[in-house]
Amino acid sequence: MAESSSSSPTEEIARLIKRLSAYVTFKMSSLFSTSIPNLDSRSIGAIAGLAIAVIFTWRAIRAPPGEPRRRQPKRRMQSAETSSAADADADAQSNLASITPNDVSLPHEDNGVQDVVDQFFQPVKPTLGQMVRQKLSEGRKVTCRLLGVILEESSPEELQKQATVKSSVLEVLLEITKSSDLYLMERVLDDESEARVLEALETAGVFTSGGLIKDKVLFCSSEIGRTSFVRQLEPDWHIDTNPEITTQLARFIKYQLHVSAAKPERTAPNVFTSQSIEQFFGCA
Repeated sequence: MAESSSSSPTEEIARLIKRLSAYVTFKMSSLFSTSIPNLDSRSIGAIAGLAIAVIFTWRAIRAPPGEPRRRQPKRRMQSAETSSAADADADAQSNLASITPNDVSLPHEDNGVQDVVDQFFQPVKPTLGQMVRQKLSEGRKVTCRLLGVILEESSPEELQKQATVKSSVLEVLLEITKSSDLYLMERVLDDESEARVLEALETAGVFTSGGLIKDKVLFCSSEIGRTSFVRQLEPDWHIDTNPEITTQLARFIKYQLHVSAAKPERTAPNVFTSQSIEQFFGCA
């Protein structure tokens, strides 16, 4: 009893294996002494199970007690990664703590840059040409009355004395001729008035732009004649000051601009009203 209590667990396992080996040897000798055909399935299964148990027990005992398992390096690697991540966090915190207030840019220092950015991204104001094309809705042909729109005078009787082109409409006329086929027309009382109007237009430089020629300035002796001109030309836009003519043409012309200081009470949906063509196209 004293020897068994003082012996180590390894010695006890070794003794157990020796006994098992002796038992297996006895069984094997007794089995092989018997003819193989006399063995049943139970005996063969018992022998195989006993042999497997002995093999696994022997492998477990032979493994040195101090040998590390295979998963231990992985745990060590994880602990190393954790320690390195902790070191990186500590370095980042120390770097943040070392930053002085002078290193941080104050908001008011970026005001100049922000102002430049705001100015750069401000909406661009459209040019007069763009506004004219937008208002005309890409209309390809425009007819326009002279009196009260292009000329300072407002009646044929005044044309017998003089003809004066409004300086404020020249730029608008130039843009209209760039994008559309423009025709000017007016009622006159005599040939002298006709010549006077053509001379005034030429002096103002209307014909030098290249978009308008004298053949596109039409004259008639009545209001009905001007209405006939418009219907024959079939423009996309007609500009006039006479509300009766705009009302008559509303059924035939796609769009009209009625130039008047006062807006009429009733107008067709396709008739627009403005105090001048400069104001309508955004030039005034």
